[in-house]
Amino acid sequence: TFPDEQIYPNTSDGADPRVSVISVSHLRERWAARGQHIRLLTGHFPVRTVELLGVPFVTMTILRHPVERTLSFLRHQAERRQRGATLDTPLVEIYEDPFRFEHMVRNHMVRTLSLSPEEMLEHDGVLTPVAYTPERLERAKEALTGLDLFGLQDGFEDFCGELADRYGLDVGAPVRSNTTEPVDVPDGLADRIAEDNALDMELYEYGCRLYRQHHPAGET
Repeated sequence: TFPDEQIYPNTSDGADPRVSVISVSHLRERWAARGQHIRLLTGHFPVRTVELLGVPFVTMTILRHPVERTLSFLRHQAERRQRGATLDTPLVEIYEDPFRFEHMVRNHMVRTLSLSPEEMLEHDGVLTPVAYTPERLERAKEALTGLDLFGLQDGFEDFCGELADRYGLDVGAPVRSNTTEPVDVPDGLADRIAEDNALDMELYEYGCRLYRQHHPAGET
């Protein structure tokens, strides 16, 4: 649907894609340089990032079960040799890394949906540490309800179909990237992840209920 020059990020937006998809300050610099041409903005950005850019957006996201999301993230860190991890590094060791846990794992969906522009500017985006309170969870639920469109990972094809039906987008053939193969999970780790990410678990359950309300069985 969108040519390369209308997509953020593209190859003109810096040599390190990890910066392009996570740094709010970098996004704002590139927006000042070529924002008049950008129509599709992607990345690991808090939803309220759009308030810093001064133009209206159609906002959308995909929710994934917090335990599955976290296990996938841990495998990805090992396979991509991130922060010293290797394929031989136990998943628990990767999970217990303080930086990963606090900034990239713990209640990640709640954080992404609840960060205010002031909070994300102070720490340059979604890595911003926050206090996980009932109020923050409510802010995340409100933000999720306010999105133009959201889907569930286990119904991804339905989400793509809705993009085509509602917005006329040509999503093309299925494309998968950053995929990992499941591995044996140590006893107790899944339960520990669910407990550590209790707010994300509640947000996901809320999202599933909200999704079913808008998508009765048999409808997309």
